[in-house]
Amino acid sequence: FQMRERRACFGELVQIDGSDHDWFEGRSPRCTLLVFVDDATGRLVELWFVPHESFFGYCEATRHYLERYGKPGTFYSDKHGVFHLNNPKLTPGDGLTDFGRAMQELGIRIICANTPQAKGRVERANQTLQDRLTKELRLREISSPEEANAWLPEFMEDYNRRFAIVPRSNLNFHTPLAASDNLDLILCRKASRTLSKNLTFQYDKTIYQVLVKRPSYSMRNAPVTVLENAHGDISVIYKNHFLPFEVYYQQA
Repeated sequence: FQMRERRACFGELVQIDGSDHDWFEGRSPRCTLLVFVDDATGRLVELWFVPHESFFGYCEATRHYLERYGKPGTFYSDKHGVFHLNNPKLTPGDGLTDFGRAMQELGIRIICANTPQAKGRVERANQTLQDRLTKELRLREISSPEEANAWLPEFMEDYNRRFAIVPRSNLNFHTPLAASDNLDLILCRKASRTLSKNLTFQYDKTIYQVLVKRPSYSMRNAPVTVLENAHGDISVIYKNHFLPFEVYYQQA
């Protein structure tokens, strides 16, 4: 594989990956470290322990990153199902994963590498972290992901001070979060539904009844957007307004 030149600007491209490893050497169940590495500088820009790679895990790590630095130009990932539709025939809609849709709303491009070697920056960081970070966790007697997540910013600061390099350009490629970038409404699962004649809709084996004060016929067959957050809480939006609702029937 031919070596690829680093991007010129900090935030121009950020490589992201999950590293499954026995990080706590038996003191806690095996888990995954989500790793975000800036391509231009080699800086660790986000580390976050999660049980396994998942949409909501990456959403949480991405929120931390966005709130700290702003929006990068591109995320560079592998073809994990969080980022890439590996069986698009089974997935209706616009051809995007939930994470891809969220990044599209934020104006962040996603590139999915075809091989691990293509995203070598983060792969090498994973190997280094499995050695250095595991030893640090042991020396500091940190024995759970929760404790580790609280301490990781200190580790990243020390790591970057020693190993990050100066980019070719002094331009910071990040753009600030806009007032319209409501992360609670972007970093969540979204699904489109159409209200029935009696203003019900089905989502995840549950039928919900929308509650309105206006005459019910005015919203028959109306399109609504269903939002689900990491805690399983549901919201319903119609024409940019939240609708009150209740559970009508839930399948056991």
